[in-house]
Amino acid sequence: MNSEPAEIDGLLDRLRAGDTAALGALWGYYRPRLQRFVRLRMDNRMATRVDPSDVLQEAYLDAQRQVPAYLRDARVAPFVWLRRLVEERLANTHRQHLGAKCRTARREVLLPKDSSVALGSRLLAAGPNPSARMRQEECCRRVQQALERLRPDDREVILMRHFEEMSNQEVAQALGLTESGATMRYGRALVRLKEILLAETASWRTGP
Repeated sequence: MNSEPAEIDGLLDRLRAGDTAALGALWGYYRPRLQRFVRLRMDNRMATRVDPSDVLQEAYLDAQRQVPAYLRDARVAPFVWLRRLVEERLANTHRQHLGAKCRTARREVLLPKDSSVALGSRLLAAGPNPSARMRQEECCRRVQQALERLRPDDREVILMRHFEEMSNQEVAQALGLTESGATMRYGRALVRLKEILLAETASWRTGP
């Protein structure tokens, strides 16, 4: 595992020394990113029933129980470990509130508008860019639809890299890949997403 920022290394040293308050500081450091994960991944059928903060609180309690095991065998970066706990807690919450419905593939991902527009503009920069004519809402919708047409593993790596803003190292650890493998998967996914967006944009420009 590559070195973490000095602040994180210091918090891990405090945890190893038995300073339980350090876990709260570590959680606070990563909380904005973990909250972003929950808001992005929470099934929209639960939006009126579950507050993302409740999911994070439950995951923090999980972290308190599991931190000794993590410190004994820290194979992934602390953020990847905490994100995994949040992912597991969110999956449990989905099962609790949706039951059998949670096994239904969720097609719609609620993407942040600004990030969607930035991704669409980046991928269409060398092609027939409609940004001058297309409203931001339309651009966001087209990026979302294009993501839904990707293979699940391609869609996942783009969500992680672009919308969760995870580093390549973090993605590799989260997916159990080498860093070069994570880089290749991300590059392949971007190419496929760009192909879909270009085809849809060409159709939009020439349509009735």
